[in-house]
Amino acid sequence: MQVAVLPRSSIGKKALMAVTGAVWIGYLVLHMWGNLHIFQGQEAFNHYAEFLREVGEPVFSYAQVLWIIRIVIVFSLVAHMWSAWELYLQATRARSTSYAVKRVVQANYASRFMRIGGVVIILFVIFHLAQYTWGWVTEFDRADPYRNVVIGFSNPIIVLFYLLALASLGLHLFHGVWSMFQTLGLNSRRFDGFFRGLAVFAALVVPLGFATVPLAVLFGILK
Repeated sequence: MQVAVLPRSSIGKKALMAVTGAVWIGYLVLHMWGNLHIFQGQEAFNHYAEFLREVGEPVFSYAQVLWIIRIVIVFSLVAHMWSAWELYLQATRARSTSYAVKRVVQANYASRFMRIGGVVIILFVIFHLAQYTWGWVTEFDRADPYRNVVIGFSNPIIVLFYLLALASLGLHLFHGVWSMFQTLGLNSRRFDGFFRGLAVFAALVVPLGFATVPLAVLFGILK
């Protein structure tokens, strides 16, 4: 009975946010590392893109592992958004019934930006899929991912949008990584500085790692 109630409690929703957030952080790190293969050249990058579809063979069929990863990522994203929305509604109801004057306690710019930043990130993910998975935005050749990246990031407006989305991601990661450890009970006062440093590290390294590719294309380093 208690297990069934847990996902509906605020603690359960925060834990769900933390776990699904951890899944996404792991995915982002791996995705960033994969993107950096582009600096090894067209052949190496295209080989890496094909490897993602072949991984797991012969135990798994072609692209089966990739689809399993996609399903896990989509489920994590939906669960993360649901728990965030439920916690927001819960906090709104608590403020409306418990406080006559609205106050912000111990808030920083990152935490205030979490909701709107999350919306920006979702729009970015949809646009990214439309551009590099579905081929709806720019000229697209499924057999040549390297060329797709170069063509896609040759447009300064698209690069600007990506950089703005990555800035939102950085703020989201800064607040989210630290909160994740706190929610999971790993963030004691003794290690508070370490986990805050880890949050700053993730908030800087992941967005900057992603940003190197569009900037390299825009400035002619990747052609």
